Amino acid sequence: MTRSSPFPQKRRRAWPLILLCAVVIVLAAMVLAGWLTLRGSLPQLDGTRAAPLSAPVMIGRDALGVPTVQGSTRGDVAYASGFLHAQDRFFQMDLLRRVAAGEMAALIGPAALPLDRRDRPLRFREHAQAALAALSADQRQLIERYTAGVNDGLRSLRARPFEYWLLRAQPAPWRLEDTVLAVYAMYFDLQYDQVRRVLSRAALRERVPADLLAFLLPQTSHWDAPLDGQRAWVLPPAALPAAPPSWLPTTQSAADAEPDATALLVGLPGFVSGFVSDFAGGGSAVDSMVGSNGFAVDGAHGAHGGALLASDMHLGLSLPNIWYRISLVYPAPDGVERRITGVSLPGTPFVVAGSNGHIAWGFTNSYGRFVDLVELQRDPAEPLRYRVPNGGWERAQVIHERLDVNGGASVDLPVMQTRWGPQLVVGEQAYALRWVAQDPQATNMNFMRLEGITNVAEALRAAQTFGMPTQNFMVADAQGHIGWTLAGPLPRFADADADGEAAALASLPYRSGTYAGWQGYRTPDAYPVRVDPRAGRIWTANNRTLPLEDVAQIGDSGTDLGARATQIRNDLLALPHASERDMLAVQTDDRAFWIEYWRRVALDALDARALDGHPKRAEFQRLIQAWDGRADVNAVGYRLVRAFYDSLYEGWFGVLDKQMAAIAPDLSYRAANSRYEATMETLADHRAWIPGRFADWRAFMLDRIDHAIAGLPKGTRLEEARWGS
Repeated sequence: MTRSSPFPQKRRRAWPLILLCAVVIVLAAMVLAGWLTLRGSLPQLDGTRAAPLSAPVMIGRDALGVPTVQGSTRGDVAYASGFLHAQDRFFQMDLLRRVAAGEMAALIGPAALPLDRRDRPLRFREHAQAALAALSADQRQLIERYTAGVNDGLRSLRARPFEYWLLRAQPAPWRLEDTVLAVYAMYFDLQYDQVRRVLSRAALRERVPADLLAFLLPQTSHWDAPLDGQRAWVLPPAALPAAPPSWLPTTQSAADAEPDATALLVGLPGFVSGFVSDFAGGGSAVDSMVGSNGFAVDGAHGAHGGALLASDMHLGLSLPNIWYRISLVYPAPDGVERRITGVSLPGTPFVVAGSNGHIAWGFTNSYGRFVDLVELQRDPAEPLRYRVPNGGWERAQVIHERLDVNGGASVDLPVMQTRWGPQLVVGEQAYALRWVAQDPQATNMNFMRLEGITNVAEALRAAQTFGMPTQNFMVADAQGHIGWTLAGPLPRFADADADGEAAALASLPYRSGTYAGWQGYRTPDAYPVRVDPRAGRIWTANNRTLPLEDVAQIGDSGTDLGARATQIRNDLLALPHASERDMLAVQTDDRAFWIEYWRRVALDALDARALDGHPKRAEFQRLIQAWDGRADVNAVGYRLVRAFYDSLYEGWFGVLDKQMAAIAPDLSYRAANSRYEATMETLADHRAWIPGRFADWRAFMLDRIDHAIAGLPKGTRLEEARWGS
C-alpha cells in the first residue's frame, strides 16, 4: 500500500484563494483604469502649454473654480475661453450644436430619432453656414480663434469625456458654424414651445363657442405688472358663460383619472417633443412655471448713489448648469484694460449676462410673436401644391435629409419646404412653420459690442441690432441710469391692429391662401424703449411688460401671469435706497403670495362638519393653517395647497386636456393659456362649474382636497410632504 503525499491536497485548497486574488487584482485594475480614464478627461488646472497665441495668456481660477482669462488681444482671449469651454464642458457644447442641427441620433442612437425628425427640417446647419459667411472679417476671426481653442482644448485632454465612453462614440471636432448652432439651440429652448401654444389654441377654438373661448383666454388680469406705472391696465374680464362647458365631468372616473405620465413625457412626434438632452428649458412638454427675472434700480434709489441690476436667467435644470461663469480681461484699442465678468454660454466666446465695469446687463424671455403656423390649403390632386395669397398655387420643394444613427442604419427624412418654412403634419392637417429663427436676422455677432459700451443709451441701441432669440434687455450704467428694450429681431406684422391678440386668435392658424404674415423687420428706432422711468425701477419676470396697444404690435406668445413680476415690483418700491444685499433679498423672496387665494378657498371648505370622521382632512387643515406662506424647501403647507390647486385644475380642465391631447400629444388648455390661473380665480370667485356629481361647491372642494391628499406618493405622511422633496 502506498501513501499519497499531502502536498497535492494543499495545492487543491490553494486554488480558490489564488482565483480570488486574481479576481481582486483584475477588479482593482479595472477600477484603476476607470479612475485614470476619468481623471484623464478632467481639465488642466495649472502649468503651461504651448499655444498659437500672439503673447502669453494667463488663466487663473478662484476658490470656486471660476476662471479669469487675461490676454493681450481679444482673439487670444477667445482662443483661451474656447480651450476652457472644451476642457470643462465639451459634451454640453456637443449636445447644443446637435440639438440645433438635428444630429442627436448620430451620437445618442435610435432613441434620439424623434428629436432629429423635429429639428432637422429646420436645416439650421445650412442657416448657420450662411450666417457665418455674412459676418464681418473681425467677427469671423473671433469665431475662428475660439474654434481653434475649442479643438486644442479637446485634443489636450488625456482621455475623451466619460459620456463618450458610455455612448461608445468619439467627439467630433468643433466647426466654425457650430458656434452659430449654439445660438440656434437657444431659439429652440426659448421660442419653439410657441408651436404647441398655437396648436392648442386652434384645438380649443374648434371645441368651444366664441363666448367661452373669450372667457378661457383672458388678455389681462389683476396680476399684470407692466413697466409703465405701478398699476396694470386690466381689461374687463369676459363674461362667465351661463352654462357649464360640455366637457365638465359627471362621473367620478372621468374626473379623477390620474394624468398619463407617458402622454406628458412623449412629445408630439416630429416637432413638439422636449429635448432629450439636459438643456430642456422652454421646450419640455411637462408643464412647469417659468422663473426668469431681472430688475434694476437707478442711482437715486441705490444705497450708495449708484444703479444696481440683478438678473437670474432660468432655463431647464441641468447638470452642469447651462451657464459658465468667466471673466475676460484684455486691452481695448486705446490701451485701457477691459474686464468683462459674468456668465457665458459654452459654444460661444461671449459673456451673455454680466458687467464690463461701466454697464451691467441681463435678460428674460420676452414671449413675443415669433412663430406662425400656416395651414396649407393643398391641392387634393397633387398634395405638394398649396395655395398662396392672390389665388395662386406653389409647389413644395422636397429635400432629402440623411439622419445618421449611432449603432443603427441611417434614415432618409424627406423635408417638404414651402415659401414660409418646412411642412409639419398634425393628424390630417399640414402646416408651414414660419419662424424668425429661419431668417438671416436671427443670428449675428453684434453681442460683442457690449464689451466696449459705457452707458445705457449706447447699450440699448446695440441690443436692438442683436441676432439672438428676442429677449427683455435690462441695463444699468455707472452714471446711475437704467433702461429696458427688446434685444433681437422684431417682425413687422401686416395684420397687427389695436386689438392684435383678438385678431390673431380669430385667424390662428393662418390659411395659406390669405396669410399676410410679417413684412420684414422693425428698424431699431421702432423698438420699444424705457429709460430712467419715473418709478426709478425696472422689473421683468417673463410677464407682460408693455401696454396692450404695444403688445398688439409685438405679439404675445404666452407671457407669464405676472404674479412674480408684481411681487418683485412691490419689493423694489418698498426699498427707498436698495443695496446689493437688498437686491439679493428680492431674488430670494420665497413668499408665495400667488397661492394665498387657494389656501383661503381650501380653508373655507374645511369646516367642522367636513373634518368630522376625516383625520387626514383635519391634518391637512392644521398644516396649511400653520404654514408661514413661504415656498422654501421645508414648506409642507405650500406643497399641500399647490396639490389642491393642481387637483382643482384637473377637476375643471382634465377632461378637456385629454380631449385636446387626443388630437395630438402635448396639446392642453395650459399650453393654450399661460394665464389660466386668472381663469381659475374667476371660476372660484363665482363658485362656478361644479361637476354634476357634486351637490354643491363645498362638496366639490372637499373632493379636490381628498384627491390632492391621495395623490401624494404612497406612504408619505402629510407632515412629511415637503416642497423641497
